Amino acid sequence: MSGQVIRLSDNAAERIKYIMSKAESSAIGVRVGVKSGGCAGMSYVMEYAKDIKPNEEVIEEKGVKVLIDTKAIIYLLGTEMDYKKEKFSSQFIFKNPNETERCGCGESFKV
Repeated sequence: MSGQVIRLSDNAAERIKYIMSKAESSAIGVRVGVKSGGCAGMSYVMEYAKDIKPNEEVIEEKGVKVLIDTKAIIYLLGTEMDYKKEKFSSQFIFKNPNETERCGCGESFKV
Protein backbone atom coordinates (compact mmCIF):
# COMPACT_ATOMS: atom_id res chain seq x y z
CA MET A 1 0.00 0.00 0.00
CA SER A 2 1.24 3.48 -0.78
CA GLY A 3 1.50 6.08 1.97
CA GLN A 4 -1.75 7.74 0.94
CA VAL A 5 -4.34 8.38 3.62
CA ILE A 6 -7.25 7.64 1.27
CA ARG A 7 -7.50 5.73 -1.98
CA LEU A 8 -10.26 6.55 -4.46
CA SER A 9 -12.26 4.00 -6.39
CA ASP A 10 -12.94 4.78 -10.05
CA ASN A 11 -16.58 5.48 -9.16
CA ALA A 12 -15.60 7.97 -6.43
CA ALA A 13 -13.15 9.75 -8.74
CA GLU A 14 -15.77 10.02 -11.50
CA ARG A 15 -18.35 11.39 -9.06
CA ILE A 16 -15.91 13.96 -7.66
CA LYS A 17 -15.10 15.06 -11.23
CA TYR A 18 -18.83 15.51 -11.85
CA ILE A 19 -19.31 17.45 -8.58
CA MET A 20 -16.33 19.68 -9.37
CA SER A 21 -17.73 20.41 -12.83
CA LYS A 22 -20.78 21.93 -11.08
CA ALA A 23 -18.80 23.77 -8.38
CA GLU A 24 -17.84 27.42 -8.24
CA SER A 25 -14.62 28.11 -10.10
CA SER A 26 -12.88 29.00 -6.83
CA ALA A 27 -13.14 25.39 -5.59
CA ILE A 28 -9.88 23.45 -6.06
CA GLY A 29 -11.11 20.07 -4.82
CA VAL A 30 -13.10 18.38 -2.10
CA ARG A 31 -12.17 18.28 1.57
CA VAL A 32 -12.89 15.20 3.64
CA GLY A 33 -13.05 15.39 7.41
CA VAL A 34 -14.72 13.82 10.40
CA LYS A 35 -16.91 15.37 13.06
CA SER A 36 -18.33 14.24 16.36
CA GLY A 37 -21.91 13.14 16.12
CA GLY A 38 -24.17 10.38 14.97
CA CYS A 39 -25.18 7.35 16.98
CA ALA A 40 -21.73 5.70 16.85
CA GLY A 41 -19.71 8.81 17.73
CA MET A 42 -18.19 10.21 14.50
CA SER A 43 -19.37 10.92 10.98
CA TYR A 44 -17.68 11.78 7.69
CA VAL A 45 -17.92 15.29 6.29
CA MET A 46 -17.30 16.45 2.72
CA GLU A 47 -17.18 20.01 1.44
CA TYR A 48 -15.71 22.04 -1.39
CA ALA A 49 -12.14 23.15 -0.73
CA LYS A 50 -11.17 26.61 -1.89
CA ASP A 51 -7.62 26.48 -0.52
CA ILE A 52 -5.14 24.12 1.10
CA LYS A 53 -4.88 24.59 4.85
CA PRO A 54 -1.57 24.12 6.70
CA ASN A 55 -0.64 20.45 7.30
CA GLU A 56 -3.53 19.10 5.24
CA GLU A 57 -2.88 15.94 3.29
CA VAL A 58 -3.46 16.50 -0.43
CA ILE A 59 -4.25 13.49 -2.59
CA GLU A 60 -4.25 13.86 -6.34
CA GLU A 61 -5.48 10.67 -7.92
CA LYS A 62 -7.42 9.76 -11.07
CA GLY A 63 -7.69 13.40 -12.11
CA VAL A 64 -9.19 14.74 -8.87
CA LYS A 65 -7.86 16.51 -5.79
CA VAL A 66 -8.97 15.44 -2.31
CA LEU A 67 -7.80 17.34 0.76
CA ILE A 68 -7.83 15.59 4.12
CA ASP A 69 -8.55 17.76 7.15
CA THR A 70 -5.57 17.53 9.53
CA LYS A 71 -7.80 16.42 12.42
CA ALA A 72 -9.18 13.59 10.28
CA ILE A 73 -5.92 12.06 8.98
CA ILE A 74 -5.46 9.71 11.93
CA TYR A 75 -9.03 8.39 11.57
CA LEU A 76 -8.88 7.91 7.82
CA LEU A 77 -5.52 6.14 7.31
CA GLY A 78 -5.93 3.31 4.84
CA THR A 79 -9.52 4.19 3.90
CA GLU A 80 -10.94 3.55 0.45
CA MET A 81 -13.49 6.08 -0.73
CA ASP A 82 -16.13 4.67 -3.05
CA TYR A 83 -19.34 5.96 -4.59
CA LYS A 84 -22.45 3.81 -4.75
CA LYS A 85 -25.57 4.57 -6.75
CA GLU A 86 -28.72 2.62 -6.00
CA LYS A 87 -32.30 2.93 -7.15
CA PHE A 88 -33.38 5.49 -4.54
CA SER A 89 -30.12 6.87 -3.21
CA SER A 90 -26.52 7.56 -4.03
CA GLN A 91 -23.69 8.24 -1.62
CA PHE A 92 -19.99 8.19 -0.98
CA ILE A 93 -18.96 5.13 1.01
CA PHE A 94 -15.88 5.08 3.22
CA LYS A 95 -14.33 1.62 3.65
CA ASN A 96 -12.30 2.41 6.75
CA PRO A 97 -10.10 -0.29 8.35
CA ASN A 98 -9.92 1.80 11.57
CA GLU A 99 -13.64 1.49 12.31
CA THR A 100 -14.51 -0.71 15.25
CA GLU A 101 -18.21 -0.04 15.07
CA ARG A 102 -20.68 1.49 12.63
CA CYS A 103 -24.22 2.55 13.36
CA GLY A 104 -27.12 0.76 11.70
CA CYS A 105 -27.90 3.59 9.30
CA GLY A 106 -24.26 3.72 8.15
CA GLU A 107 -23.97 7.44 8.84
CA SER A 108 -21.50 7.30 11.72
CA PHE A 109 -18.66 5.17 13.05
CA LYS A 110 -16.33 4.59 15.98
CA VAL A 111 -12.55 3.94 15.96
